[in-house]
Amino acid sequence: MTGEVAVLGAGMHPWGKWGRGFVEYGVAAARAALADAGLEWRDVGSIVGADTVRGGYPGYVAGATFAKALGWQGARVASVYAACASGAQAVAAARAQILAGLADVVLVVGADAAPKGFFRPAGGDRPDDPDWLRFRVLGATNPTYFGLYARRRMAVHGDTVEDFAQVKVKNAALGALNPYARYRKRVSAEEVAASAVVADPLRLLDICATSDGGAALVLSSMEFARRRGVAEPVRIRAVSTVTPTYPNTVLDLPDIATDSAAAVEPADGTFRASIARAAYEEAGVGPEELSLAEVYDLSTALELQWYEDLGLCGEGEGAKLLREGATAPGGRIPVNTSGGLASFGEAVPAQAIAQVCELTWQLRGDAGTRQVQHARVGITANQGLFGHGSAVIAVR
Repeated sequence: MTGEVAVLGAGMHPWGKWGRGFVEYGVAAARAALADAGLEWRDVGSIVGADTVRGGYPGYVAGATFAKALGWQGARVASVYAACASGAQAVAAARAQILAGLADVVLVVGADAAPKGFFRPAGGDRPDDPDWLRFRVLGATNPTYFGLYARRRMAVHGDTVEDFAQVKVKNAALGALNPYARYRKRVSAEEVAASAVVADPLRLLDICATSDGGAALVLSSMEFARRRGVAEPVRIRAVSTVTPTYPNTVLDLPDIATDSAAAVEPADGTFRASIARAAYEEAGVGPEELSLAEVYDLSTALELQWYEDLGLCGEGEGAKLLREGATAPGGRIPVNTSGGLASFGEAVPAQAIAQVCELTWQLRGDAGTRQVQHARVGITANQGLFGHGSAVIAVR
C-alpha cells in the first residue's frame, strides 16, 4: 500500500438549477468542508480544483479560481480535468502531495453550473476529439449510448425495462432522504414507465439530469489528524486512475469502435472492471469486504453494469442482485445510498468528490436516515471521457 490520508472534512452545496456561477457553489462547499474539519482556510497548505469547462476561462484553472474566491493566502495550487473523473483525479493529486510531504492539509473542490438539457460538445470542428466525433459523425449523444448499452444488457444478460426502473425507484427513495439532492421525491416503477422515451428502451426517469452543485473535501496527513486529536478518521486507502488495456472488445465511451482481437487475445476483464481491480489491490481489500458503494449511474442500466464491474456479483448477475434487494438499504451491499446521479444530476467536476463525501458521512455514522449500519469500507466508481476512470476506497 502507498499510504493513507485522513478525510477531516466533507462539504457540499445542494444540487439543483440555481442560475448562479460555479465559483459560488464551490466556495460554499469548501467553507462547509473546512467547518466540518474544524479548520480555517489559512490552515490549508494546498488547494486542488476539479475543472469545469463550461464556465469560461476561470473554469480551466479551478484551483486558483477557488483560492482567489476564498482569499489569497499563499497555498499551493493545482487544477485537473478528467471529465466525470475530475473529482477523483483531484483527490489523487491531493493525496500525492500529502504523501510526498508537500502539504499537511489539502482542500479539494469541484463545482459546476451545467447547461440545460443533455451535454453537447462545444462548437467548431475537432476531428481529433473522440467526443466531437461521436456526436457530429455518428450522432451518438450520451442518451443514445445509454440506450445502446441498455439494449446490449437486455440481449446478452436478459435484463428488462422493469429491472432498469427498479434502479430508479431505489435511488429516488434514498435521494428523498438526502438534503443535498436535487430530486427529493420517491417515484414508482409505474411513473418511470410513464415518463417520455428518450433513447429506447430508456425513458426520461432512467437517465440522470444536468445540475448545478459543488462538493469539497479536506484531506490531511495521518500525523496532522492525530495532532488535531482525531484518532480514528475516515481514511482514503486507494485511488485508482488506470487507463484501458488493448484490446478493448466491448464498445465503451468514448471509443466508437472496438479494438481488433484477431491478433491479440482480449484483456483479462473490461476497462471498468480494471478500475476497481486496481483499487482493491492497492487497498488490500476485496469486494466481499465492502459495506457500501457509490457508483456512476448516468443511466439505470449502467448502475447494473457497475455491480458486475465492482465484483459485487458475477457477469450478467447485476439485475439478479438488484431483485434480491442486496443493493438496497439493509441489503448485503447498499449501492448509491446518496441517491446517486439519479437524484443529484451531473455537476461534472463535483460528482466524484460528492461520492467520497457520502462515503465519509457513512463511515463516520453521520448519514442520518440513509445510514448503513456498521459501515467500515466503501468504494466509489466513475468513468470520465478519453480513457479516464476512477475508484476511491475509504475505510474506518
